Amino acid sequence: MARHDLDGFGLRANADPALPAHLPRLRGLDHTFAVMRQGYGFISSHCNALGTDGFRIRLMGQDTVCLRGPEAARLLYGADGLTRRGAMPATVLRLLQDKGSVHQLDGEEHRRRKGMFIRQVMDPARVEALVRGFEAAWQAQLRPNTEVTVLDLANTALARAVCHWAGLYPSEARLRKLTGVLFAMSDRSGSVGPFMFATLWQRRGVERWLEREIAAVQAGAAAPEGSTLQAFARDLPAKVAAVEMLNILRPVVAVGRYIAFAAKTLHEHPMWCGLFCSGNEDFIPDFCEEVRRISPFFPFTAAVAERDLDWQGAKIAAGTRILFDIHGTNNDSRNFPLPARFRPERMLDWQLDDPCFVPQGAGDVATTHRCPGEAVTLALMGSAVQMLCCRMKYDVPDQDMSIAMNRIPAQPASGVRIRVQRID
Repeated sequence: MARHDLDGFGLRANADPALPAHLPRLRGLDHTFAVMRQGYGFISSHCNALGTDGFRIRLMGQDTVCLRGPEAARLLYGADGLTRRGAMPATVLRLLQDKGSVHQLDGEEHRRRKGMFIRQVMDPARVEALVRGFEAAWQAQLRPNTEVTVLDLANTALARAVCHWAGLYPSEARLRKLTGVLFAMSDRSGSVGPFMFATLWQRRGVERWLEREIAAVQAGAAAPEGSTLQAFARDLPAKVAAVEMLNILRPVVAVGRYIAFAAKTLHEHPMWCGLFCSGNEDFIPDFCEEVRRISPFFPFTAAVAERDLDWQGAKIAAGTRILFDIHGTNNDSRNFPLPARFRPERMLDWQLDDPCFVPQGAGDVATTHRCPGEAVTLALMGSAVQMLCCRMKYDVPDQDMSIAMNRIPAQPASGVRIRVQRID
């Protein structure tokens, strides 16, 4: 039994999820605007109303099956007959991943490319080096008697740290612009309009800069030994390497959202700071994992059936898009009793490969499309929590920390403003 199956009072989780013999279809010609309007709650609310863990819709004119739960996680992260190609809208794809990236590959080609990422972001020594750079960049921004926004503080520190860690040393002016673009690439991914198209244009400018940096290394310029720049320049064409470099830089900066959620949670549950600073730092990972479970990050992931599939007795035709409910699966009361309550005593752990807990995917990292960056995410979140609790003193002024669940990706409205008193 997974540890979260006990709710803290020794109560077991509810019965197994509903297993439909068919997948009901929602009424309506197309449900794109309904998804945008309801955001994170779209799939789970309809699953609850229908009494099933899956249903059919049309999304942007394409037949789509919406699924939630551990069996759906196993399908999306491990089953044969699925591809990520064509699963995302083109604008979202170009903001977050781009064509030809590791996310768009399948089979052995995907495994080889994924191995490059695993060597970069799962090596403990490299993770530790990134955390040290992040802490230095965070501390360098702090001044007593000043007000800062945790989201901005984290984004700036993460961008500087990951660039230097990856072997890139942009000018201060370029780094400031790069920080904004790296954040905007995820921030604009769930919207449509002029800001999204402006971010697409800015991303292309970053790609061109990276291509020049990589081409210079391929022509004989020095790169830091063991750096991402060196590894990708050696093993990939310049254009592909630039895309994949962005697929490391952008997700690391996106961890700033989790850090903002963690800061909000520390404010709402101040007992945890006292616990962490009294010799109980071993509980920080449990705290961070529960932040990841409860916080709305990216709501869905998608794939396309390459052949006819059978899921729990229901038929999914070739060419159907499958939309998996990440947030709803993480907040399902059948697997997480009292899911809205923040309870680090669930003792969640991404390394247990639990298909009920899927903030960054499920399955084997090396062979599926699960994100390889969870070790980095937890290490950076834990570092930020430790610094917020034990290495600075601050007040939290009145502000709006509400979370709009139809904003994708979501974040605390204020970004979590703090007034720094002292730096320890």
